[in-house]
Amino acid sequence: MSYTYLQVEIAEKIATVSLNNPPGNSLKMPLLQELDRLLDELHANAEVKVVILTGAGKLFASGADIDEIGKLTSKDQAKEMSAFGQKVFLKLENGPKPVIAAINGFCLGGGLELAMSCHIRVASDRALMGLPEISLGIIPGFGGTQRLPRIVGASKATEMILAGDQVRSEEALAIGLVSKVVPKDTLLDETRKIALKMTSKSSLGMAQALQSIAKGLQADMKTACDIESTCFSNLYGSHDMKEGVSAFLEKRKPVFQDR
Repeated sequence: MSYTYLQVEIAEKIATVSLNNPPGNSLKMPLLQELDRLLDELHANAEVKVVILTGAGKLFASGADIDEIGKLTSKDQAKEMSAFGQKVFLKLENGPKPVIAAINGFCLGGGLELAMSCHIRVASDRALMGLPEISLGIIPGFGGTQRLPRIVGASKATEMILAGDQVRSEEALAIGLVSKVVPKDTLLDETRKIALKMTSKSSLGMAQALQSIAKGLQADMKTACDIESTCFSNLYGSHDMKEGVSAFLEKRKPVFQDR
């Protein structure tokens, strides 16, 4: 895999992807296009079970490329930019493999929108998160106005979006924006520990769990439970389901084959 704006390392069934667009790791369109292509490749790669997404250098991502936004000449161009970013982030969010954001520093605007599309977020104790677009006379356009209320609740999300407020790691943990805060020097090690727990699980089971969670969050409880039943039954008869049940009954660790 060769990319200009992304660094990719694969080891122990974990793909570690670093945004690499110094100095701010801004999400310019060529970077998003590379991420779109990379997601297709990682989803199809049987040697990858979990993805870690982080930023090269001292920060995660400063946001969308303001220079690109300033060069837009029409509402149609603005909508096209927004729609493409949303498409890429939805591909990440709805993909079959868990993606963990390792937020190593500033994570603002489009950077936070990208992190929110990941399934799990782990933050450095030096991280700073927010959606400051309102200060530029615009609003988040890559899904931020939709994901943030779903994650932290409508009241806090509205306050953050309308005031352009930024939160530090401990507050992000308190409001549920991240699931864990760790010292900056141990961020990737701690994130890998989470990922390694998942690499021993069945990819089939994880994919169905992710699908059940993602689709269920958009539905009423009855419909969501129906979705869960379908995802549960999709695993019936698979090798990994049989192996998991047999291993439990035989009091041994299962050896999944992702089939």
